[in-house]
Amino acid sequence: MESQLVLKKPSVGMSPLPGPRRFSLWKSFTVAVSLCLPFAAVLRAADDAHFNKKGNIVIADQYNNRVIEIDPATHKIVWQFGDGSSVPGPHSIVGTNDAERFGSLTLISGTGIPALPAFTTPPTQSAIPVPLSGCPVAAQQNGAGCPDNRVILVNQDGEIVWQYGQDAVAGSGPNQLNVPVAATVTPDGHFLITDQSNERVIEVDREKNIVWQYGVTGVSGITGVELNNPNSAELLANGDVLIADENNNRAIEVTHDLANPNTLNIVATFTAGGTASGVAFASRLPNGDTLLTDSNNSRVVEVDKHDGLVWQFVTSALPGSVASPFLPLPTRAIQLSNGNVLISDQYNDQVIEVTPSLPMGGAIVFTQGQIGFAGDLFNRLNGPYDAKVIGDFTGLTPPPQHFELGD
Repeated sequence: MESQLVLKKPSVGMSPLPGPRRFSLWKSFTVAVSLCLPFAAVLRAADDAHFNKKGNIVIADQYNNRVIEIDPATHKIVWQFGDGSSVPGPHSIVGTNDAERFGSLTLISGTGIPALPAFTTPPTQSAIPVPLSGCPVAAQQNGAGCPDNRVILVNQDGEIVWQYGQDAVAGSGPNQLNVPVAATVTPDGHFLITDQSNERVIEVDREKNIVWQYGVTGVSGITGVELNNPNSAELLANGDVLIADENNNRAIEVTHDLANPNTLNIVATFTAGGTASGVAFASRLPNGDTLLTDSNNSRVVEVDKHDGLVWQFVTSALPGSVASPFLPLPTRAIQLSNGNVLISDQYNDQVIEVTPSLPMGGAIVFTQGQIGFAGDLFNRLNGPYDAKVIGDFTGLTPPPQHFELGD
């Protein structure tokens, strides 16, 4: 069933949005409203006939500082949020790592673009930091980078209708985040946010209260409930939460009980038999297996409930795959309802759909972007971190059937 999205009219004199801008929150959302957003000094209008069409793909195009919806039949952009600015604002998103569409709303994580690591002494060619696109080199070199630190909910008009976190403010206090890398909306209308540099996954209600947390705020580790650079979290059908604990090289399934939020236990751990390195994403498949994005090994791997290897696909083996200074580093792999797997192959600058061939490999049946060629023009991407098919929540947190904002 399609989610029903209703925004209630706010009380007189009150704005439910941060900052000076006040948007009209009382209109109903449909898929027939047009959008016109600037990007790279070019106005692109949303295609009303194709916006939010099931089967379209929403892509978090990280270093282009934008989220785009594309029609896979034509490769054309039919909707966009993000004007390319490296400063967070009402029409910009910086270094986005995650986006998902539910109903006609788009949930976006403003991850930001980090500063460059320090040079080694003496520097070696392999250790020379390489500036990233989407953030001025000076900002990367001076240690500031280009932060964002927001999770935002955007309507078709490009208006921010809900926000958690403050523009470019890093923190762990109320309404603060520190490098949010993923967010999803739960069936009860809460937001499950992976707050990476705060080493935690938090569940936030629409009033911005934290109602559940896994991880010790600001503490990196592997003992107890500690996490190390968590990169995603999905609510499972059994009520547990599956967390990609990236720098601990594992995905963990943990208990999730809002009535007893301090009762936290790991019930399963997935490491692809101890071979995973940098688990960037994890999802539970309909057959009970778990799909891991094993980023540092440039592969996607499916494991069974005993952590045994079922299938893998290696992106660094693709013809034309980049070799230096980055590995391809796939960052998201999501199984689709047709059994194919949609892979965000970040530093190959492409999103690919693969039909698996057990136990290894598969046929690429769709590509957005061109391998090894970054850009922002037709059929070009720049470090795509996440991609999801509209209307397909296979392995993902199911959205609410009814959703309201306002008082």
